[in-house]
Amino acid sequence: MDSRELVLRTLEFRNASGRVPRQLWTLPWACEKYPQTLEKLARDFVWDFDGPVVRYARLPRTQGDPYAIGEYVDEWGCTFTNVHGGVIGEVKAPLVGADDWSGANRVHIPEEWLSFDVAQVNASCREKREKFLMAGCCPRPFEQLQFIRGTVNLYMDLLDPPPRMLAFLEKMHDFYCRLLRKWAQTEVDALNFMDDWGSQNDLLISPALWDRYFRPMYRDYIDIAHAHGKKIFMHSDGNTLRILPRLIDLGLDAFNTQIFCIGIDKLAPFKGKITFWGEIDRQHLIPSGTPREIDAAIQGVYDTLWQDGGLIAQCEFGAGANPDNVYRIYQKWREVRAGKAEDSR
Repeated sequence: MDSRELVLRTLEFRNASGRVPRQLWTLPWACEKYPQTLEKLARDFVWDFDGPVVRYARLPRTQGDPYAIGEYVDEWGCTFTNVHGGVIGEVKAPLVGADDWSGANRVHIPEEWLSFDVAQVNASCREKREKFLMAGCCPRPFEQLQFIRGTVNLYMDLLDPPPRMLAFLEKMHDFYCRLLRKWAQTEVDALNFMDDWGSQNDLLISPALWDRYFRPMYRDYIDIAHAHGKKIFMHSDGNTLRILPRLIDLGLDAFNTQIFCIGIDKLAPFKGKITFWGEIDRQHLIPSGTPREIDAAIQGVYDTLWQDGGLIAQCEFGAGANPDNVYRIYQKWREVRAGKAEDSR
């Protein structure tokens, strides 16, 4: 079977005879430091995910390089300061400083992202039809609000919301929904969104606040995807255990989160209910784990969560990663289905 069918079967828990699908996330840091490892990975393993080429009639104005040392201004007008090359920096001076959100008019909603040509995207999809294709947009309302307002200020706003903040939130959500609806009209297989919700041990805000502000938005994103026959994926760093049941209830198809922060044993009750879109521990195992520890970790994830699907072999090759460990991760994922998979490569 091709990559597209392999991923679909995995998401629908009917992958009885295929290998575990694979995806590698690579930061520029890894490209600069370990190009030979990346070449070897691409030579030895099939990557099952891709995305269409996208051409825009116009693009929002940005300044700088998000991965270079210095300053970068994003599509919304937020300025990031970066002191380490190959990774993304942080916002030090939020656009909206006043407590009543009177500066919200300084934020640029990047309507230009809607200027892509659906027919051109579909033509690109048909050229890559054997792959599982992801949309070229990724709503991130909680994170973008932090970039605009500052994290501490936003947390206070969520407890006592200024009317102008609620108005801006509605405007942002409307934009994201329009963007997802347009992408849902293309021939991609899945839409996706993201927000980093977890600290090392728990959520960054209370579940009650999450339910109040963000659950309705995520419901809309998921409903848009499913209404158009698309799967939908979400990424969130940290310990997200307390929102996982909520995301399952909303119908999320695949979730990328730090499952080793949560604890694999705590995820066992969710086996067969959602696909865990990676990942392998990038805090400890990928930088400094032994081959035996890597093997044990992957075998444990497989034994606990695989049910004719429900797992995607994904990891991030980012700052501090041991390239040998990244390679070993994909070797072991291949081995766990040895003798069962139709395509061992």
